Amino acid sequence: MTLTIRRSAERGHADHGWLDTYHTFSFASYYDPRHMGFRSLRVINQDRVEPGRGFSTHPHRDMEIFTYVLEGALEHKDSMGNGRVLRPDEIQLMSAGTGVTHSEFNPDPGEGLHLLQIWIEPNELGLTPSYTEWKPDGKAAASKDVVVISPDGRDNSAVIHQDAIVRRLRLAPGDEVAHEVAAGRGAWVQLVRGRLGIGDATLLPGDGASTETAGVLTLRAEQPVEALLFDLA
Repeated sequence: MTLTIRRSAERGHADHGWLDTYHTFSFASYYDPRHMGFRSLRVINQDRVEPGRGFSTHPHRDMEIFTYVLEGALEHKDSMGNGRVLRPDEIQLMSAGTGVTHSEFNPDPGEGLHLLQIWIEPNELGLTPSYTEWKPDGKAAASKDVVVISPDGRDNSAVIHQDAIVRRLRLAPGDEVAHEVAAGRGAWVQLVRGRLGIGDATLLPGDGASTETAGVLTLRAEQPVEALLFDLA
C-alpha cells in the first residue's frame, strides 16, 4: 500500500501570542500548493489557545466544521442560538451552509486550550446551517475504535453532509486496528498522541499519513495512541 506522510515539523506554523497554531494544509497566510487538502478534507489545524482568549465572532459558509477538544475547555456561541462549553473527548460539528457566524473562546482563566479544528467540504452548497455534538457514552469512552462522525449517524455519531467517516482511535501499546480502504476512496490518519506504526512508517504526534490505494491499512500502537482516522469518498 502506497502511503504519503505529512510530518508535523513540515506543517505551516503561526504564533500569534494568544494562539499557537499548526496547519496541515494551506490556511490563512500559510500557502503551499502541494498541500491544499486531501479529497474533501480541507483543514486540519492544531491550535493552542491562551487562557481567557479565543476567536471573536466571524463568518463561515458552505463548509462542515468540527472541533475536537484535547485539553481544557472550549466555549462556543453561534448565530443559530447555540451556546456550549465543550471538554476533552467532546466534538462539535457545525454545518455552515448558507452562512453562520460564531465565536470560540477558552473560558478558563488559568488553563490553556488544546484542540483540533477540522474543515470538510460538504457534498452540496447552500445547506441549511445546523449544529450537533458527539459526546462519548460509557461504552464509547472505553472503546479503542469508535465512529464519531458519519453521514448516517451510525453508532450515535454526529452527522456530516459528506461521504466521510471519522473514527477516533485510542490504542494501548501493542494494539492493532485494521481499516479497509475501498476502491475509489482514501484514508487519512492524524496522530494526536503517542507513536503509531502504519505500513513501513512510524508516526509521531502531529504527523499525518494518507493513502488512496485499495486494501487493508494496519495501524499498530508502539506507545499509547490517540488518533483520528478519516475514510473519504
